This record gives sequence, C-alpha cells and structure tokens, in this order.
Amino acid sequence: MQMPQPNLAILARKDRIVARLQEVLPQDAVIHDSAETRAYECDALTAYRCPPLAVVLPRSTAEVSAVLRICHEEGVPVVPRGSGTSLAGGALPTADSVILGVARMNHVLETDYANRLIRVQTGRTNLSVTGAVEADGFFYAPDPSSQLACAIAGNIAMNSGGAHCLKYGVTTNNLLGATVVLMDGTVVEIGGAHMDAPGLDLLGVLCGSEGQLGVVTEATLRILPKPEGARPVLIAFDSNEVAGECVSDIIRAGILPVAIEFMDRPCIRACEDFARAGYPDCEALLIVEVEGSPAEIDEQLARIAEIARRHNPVELRESRSAEESARIWLGRKSAFGAMGQINDYMCLDGTIPVSSLPYVLRRIGELSKEYGLDVANVFHAGDGNMHPLILFDANKPGDLELCEAFGAAILRLCVEVGGCLTGEHGVGIEKRDLMTVQFTPEDLEAQLRIKDVFDPQWLLNPAKVFPLEATASRRAA
Repeated sequence: MQMPQPNLAILARKDRIVARLQEVLPQDAVIHDSAETRAYECDALTAYRCPPLAVVLPRSTAEVSAVLRICHEEGVPVVPRGSGTSLAGGALPTADSVILGVARMNHVLETDYANRLIRVQTGRTNLSVTGAVEADGFFYAPDPSSQLACAIAGNIAMNSGGAHCLKYGVTTNNLLGATVVLMDGTVVEIGGAHMDAPGLDLLGVLCGSEGQLGVVTEATLRILPKPEGARPVLIAFDSNEVAGECVSDIIRAGILPVAIEFMDRPCIRACEDFARAGYPDCEALLIVEVEGSPAEIDEQLARIAEIARRHNPVELRESRSAEESARIWLGRKSAFGAMGQINDYMCLDGTIPVSSLPYVLRRIGELSKEYGLDVANVFHAGDGNMHPLILFDANKPGDLELCEAFGAAILRLCVEVGGCLTGEHGVGIEKRDLMTVQFTPEDLEAQLRIKDVFDPQWLLNPAKVFPLEATASRRAA
C-alpha cells in the first residue's frame, strides 16, 4: 500500500517543531523519542507501519487548538487518533506527521436525562458512555465490536455501527452536536442539544469524514431509556445461502429485531473452540434478538420462529433466561479474538442490500476457491454489513498481497450488487484505491472540494480516503 514520501524539510525542523509543541502542552504530553513513538506506528491494520515525527496527547479543546495552530504554521501534517482500533489504516501516520491522540480527553461534561443526551470529550470509550448513564436506566446505542476500547472520536470519524444498529442506527443517527477544531486552530460548534440544527447539515458531512475535515474534541450524543427486556433466538442452518434467505424473509416481513448476526462454519468452530458457547454443528447460524415488553418479545420471536421453520433449520433455540442469552451471544462477541488465535486475517466491511445476501455469500465462497485463501463470515446481517475475515499467512511472501486482491474482489462485488465499500470501518488506506469503483470522477471532485474548504493545505490525515493520484496536485499546492 503506497504512502507518500515524507517531507524532508519537516524532518529537518523536528527539534523546532517539538520545542514549539512543548511550549503549549505539559512535558508528558509530547512524545518525540523514536523508541516511544514506535507505539503509534500503526493502528489495528498492522500490516503497514510507520513511526510518526511526534505524538501529542492534549487534555482539552484549547490544547488541541494550540497544537493545530502550530502545525498549521509549520506546514506539518496531523493524524487524529482515538484509540487506534481502526481496521482500515485510518490512523496510520506518515514519517513527517504529528499524531494528535485524544485518549486523555475522556471526561463526561454534561448529562441531561430530560432531553436524553450526554456531552463527552471524544477520547472517552464507547462502552463507558453507557457506563456513565446505565445506573439511571439509560444507554448509548451504537455498539461496535471494539466498544470496550474504541473512542467516540473514532466512532464519529468512521460513522461506526455495531450489532444493534439495525434498530437504533449508526453513529450519525445518535450524534447531536460536536465541538470541532479546524486545522488552523479555529474552534467551531456544529449542531447541539436539539434534534435538528438549522442550515446546512455540516454534522452529516463531519460524521464519517475520517479526520479529513477537523478534530472532534467534544460530542453531544443521544442516550435512550433501557428497553424493558430483550431476548435472542439462535437459528442454525445447513447452508449459508439458506441463512441469508431467512434474513431477507425476516426483514421483508416488516419485523425489526434489535440485531441479526450471522456466523458461518469456520467462524462457528473457532468460536466454539475458544469460548465453548454450546453452538450446534451447522454450516451457518443466526442470532436474532428482539426487545420490548414480555408480550412483545414473545410475539416477535413467534413470528421469527415461524419464518425460520420455512427454511428447515438444523436447530432453533430460544433463550429463556439471562444466562441462556449470555451463552448465545458469547461466541459472537468472541469471534474476532477467536479467529485471531488460529490465523492472521484481514477483516473487511463492505455493505450490501439484504436481498443480495444469498448471492454474495455464494460468490464469496467461489472467490475463496479462486484465490486459494479461506474466508470466515461473521457480520451484521440485518443491515447487510458484511465482515468477511480472509485468512492468510503474514510470514509467507506474497500472501498479504493475495489477501488484499481477494478483499478488493469482495468489495467490488458489494458495489456491483448495489452496496458500498464500507459500512463502519471507513476507507482509510485499505479502500482508498477502490474509491473509483463506487464513485464517479464528478462524485470524487465534489468530495475533494469539501476537503479544500475545511483544510486548504491538505494537512489533516494525509494519504487517506482519496486515491493518491486524485490528490497529488492539491497536496503540492
């Protein structure tokens, strides 16, 4: 994956740049020793690594503003970083860049239960937002698999989702307002503590912009009352395609579960060896969860079971207790760790129409044979957010490149059936060169012009999202 060559003039000014940063930040908030910056050389896409020029760890919006003002004056690229859980290289630095990490900005600033909102610094982890309000009967809905570690900043950057986004939506549907620092240090407020802001939808532009437009330091988030109850059902099938057809039929029937999760045999077996969740021997399984009052849950699960039985399931297991629910979810929540114990893998996140699930699953199986690499499927089936895990050997020459080619073929397939390149991981560097598959030159030019307005010098999060050839002239200018 190609990255631009570092600016030698910036590297030559490292001491001056670091000294200026140390003037506006505490001594322990500026990391510049080469041994220490190595900890920030990659994010969760570990195939590519590059230590940054320096790392800064501010604690407030004012400190972020001071850092960006200096970097703007010095012409230094800045890579915003939440917790580094990005799977698409979204926080990968360049050698001449400063990483701006928000991990120390983790405070709750306001809770307003009457208006169902919470305002937090964006270094706070996703799960800890719910932790701040759950004792009072509320929760924050978006729940990416990395929610224990991932930061709200990264969730906003990538418009993250999660298992329960089928009912509650992704980050953009739960983000009310943001404090944003532009590259020149200007602080702006977008949206706020209300349902809909007047004027241009700048919040919609910002959410999912992958750190290209500004650094989000504070966020006003929607919180919701906890449902009265929730219960899952596990449905096992003897083929991926039949499981996909069942998902389509559930959605077609107008039922809105809180989650529909899919796992295929390779993932089921890995999870069973890892977590001992008691999953059946089958080719594919669905975990379908509904919520509401006991009567609502019973009615919804009865309808789902009726639909599932039309597809001759190997097993249909409805939870009857909190313990049974926890066991049904145990394997799914362990999936990525379980797969990591048996193989190197690349996790994709192309998104497709739910009606295309059977066809796409069949084609992924055919592509697996063509490329000679195994693939495990585990994903948010209710909204078509695919997560194929392509298994490869990082120590075998050529395997990474073969894996990337296989991944690109899957992502092209997603676009061909009417889907898109990414559901929640973002474009980063992983899908950067595939943007022309989904977008026309006119589409890309419109996006590039928005970047021009927010960051005229193109210093924020360099070499991400847009194909390098499309941005070369802008960066040079």
